[in-house]
Amino acid sequence: MYRYSRKLVERAVMQRFFILFLVILGGASLVGCQVDISGQTLPSAYYLQDDIQYFPAGPEFKLSKEAAALKAYKDQNGGDAPTNCDTCR
Repeated sequence: MYRYSRKLVERAVMQRFFILFLVILGGASLVGCQVDISGQTLPSAYYLQDDIQYFPAGPEFKLSKEAAALKAYKDQNGGDAPTNCDTCR
């Protein structure tokens, strides 16, 4: 009546779940990601092997180049440059 026995079907299903479990476990073991536990962000397990990136301290005023360019423009044009807006002054 049945083409396959119930034991064979259950065994095939269990084998598929076992293979899926192994694939998920293998994928999770290859990934070193951050974990959030109780509001703390903990580093990955491989943080000791990471290369350290050094960023030198920059200027305290982040727009120093823009401020210098505006000052040079104002000095070049004689101080108060005419604007199209009365409230901009």
